[in-house]
Amino acid sequence: MRYNLSEVTAIIRDRRTIYPEQYSNRKIHKEQIELLLNNAVWAPTHGLTQPWRFIVFQENALVDLAETLGSVYLKEIPKEKQIDSKLAKLMNRPKMANAVIAIILHREEDTKISEDDDFAAISCAVQNMHLTATAQGIGAFWATPGIIKFDSFKNALGLTENQRCVGLFYLGYPAIEWPKGQRKPIEYLTEWKQ
Repeated sequence: MRYNLSEVTAIIRDRRTIYPEQYSNRKIHKEQIELLLNNAVWAPTHGLTQPWRFIVFQENALVDLAETLGSVYLKEIPKEKQIDSKLAKLMNRPKMANAVIAIILHREEDTKISEDDDFAAISCAVQNMHLTATAQGIGAFWATPGIIKFDSFKNALGLTENQRCVGLFYLGYPAIEWPKGQRKPIEYLTEWKQ
């Protein structure tokens, strides 16, 4: 074998969603985030479109992101549908994280590759980020709140017409014990044909 398969398997099976409410104040260094992003861009990408772009928020920019999320929510969600606890969560989570990465889907204007293929590539990139975070003992959470689809949020991030935010990737060292997980056995999920 080219790699230690048991270590690769352990990292894949140990990956967990760990929420910002569960993070400590321990600092994540820029080099650790750069490693996450460098591993992200090695995800498979149909036609080598490399449709990912990233905006990294740290320190004071996390407060700015929280305020942006709050203002977009208040502007775009009808008053009668606004929920105080949802607004509080949107605004508090960035301030609980050590870093937040806005994950941007970038579409080339003349591409023949489908948007579904590009989104699949982005999803693979996020998995690479999750696995790299897990290997470093960093908790991660890919959030996809509905307000990221609004033009006001897109404009706040400075995105172009051919870009859209597909999630916010929260990072922080866990203040909790690393969660355990479980999955259904493949026998319940797989059909073999010969």
